[in-house]
Amino acid sequence: MFDGVEEQDWAGPFEVLGLAASLGAPLECRLITAGRPGRVASAYGAQLDVDLGWSPAQVDLLVVPGSRYADPKQPGVHQLIGDPAVMRNLRDVHDQGVVMAGVCTGVMVLSGAGLTRGRPCTTHHGAKEDLAAQGGSVVDARVVDDGDLVTAGGITSGLDLGLWLIEREFGTRLAAEAESALEYERRGTVWRG
Repeated sequence: MFDGVEEQDWAGPFEVLGLAASLGAPLECRLITAGRPGRVASAYGAQLDVDLGWSPAQVDLLVVPGSRYADPKQPGVHQLIGDPAVMRNLRDVHDQGVVMAGVCTGVMVLSGAGLTRGRPCTTHHGAKEDLAAQGGSVVDARVVDDGDLVTAGGITSGLDLGLWLIEREFGTRLAAEAESALEYERRGTVWRG
């Protein structure tokens, strides 16, 4: 979580994964900041108190949401990409075996850390050209699963990312149950490497 984060980018996968936990999946969802705990101001005004700071040793999966990528002057992903400590931390946790997932332009944060270079990935349509220019092998799919790197396209694709992660980790039955509870039908393709 970071200032400028798109509400749907974090809320979609968080709700889906939280729902899976309530349906019996052995997982716990937490919001963490890229730095210290504190208040985060989302893109459209939602204010969130996030009580956990950077704690990569406590996670198996880290989902990075996006923000207003088109305007680098706005708070958001550009500030994360420009922060050497955040980039180093992302590389370190990935090297420690944490599965990295990106939603929308959160994928550009992973790209800034060098995690998409030479790998199949996707992002919001407005950032795909930049993702390719930074060495990502851009795939035209809603969700791209390359093992320890899972990326999702535009904003609402975070729902599809969450449902795919449930299916991948806990099976089709639980994913279908979550999909039904959400009254949401998955869209697009999941590309698997």
